Amino acid sequence: QVQLVESGGGLVQTGGSLRLSCAASGRTFSRITMAWFRQAPGKEREFVGTVSWSGGNTYYADSVKGRFTIIKDNAKNTLYLQMNLLKPEDTAVYYCAATDNLGFPMDALYKYDYWGQGTQVTVSS
Repeated sequence: QVQLVESGGGLVQTGGSLRLSCAASGRTFSRITMAWFRQAPGKEREFVGTVSWSGGNTYYADSVKGRFTIIKDNAKNTLYLQMNLLKPEDTAVYYCAATDNLGFPMDALYKYDYWGQGTQVTVSS
């Protein structure tokens, strides 16, 4: 089992930045693949980005490429999502996810076994 707890969400203006954190426990952090997903009101949960188990490789959805950065700190058992140049369409509940599958990249929801509770990000125009 892996327990995931997100934090860092909030309200920010268009063009601003936020950093989300996801603290993990219950499994060797360096041996799990992790990702961020988001779900806007009335929409399906969608892939944001993923990072390999080592933290050395990342892969992003086109909608966030160049604006968002995922960092996997294996020493702190924490996953980060640095979000810059935020837009109103980035408004959503953001979830971190994890899997024992060490394949990369993996952008499908069904491939992830463990999920956090989510943190709300609201970008005002």
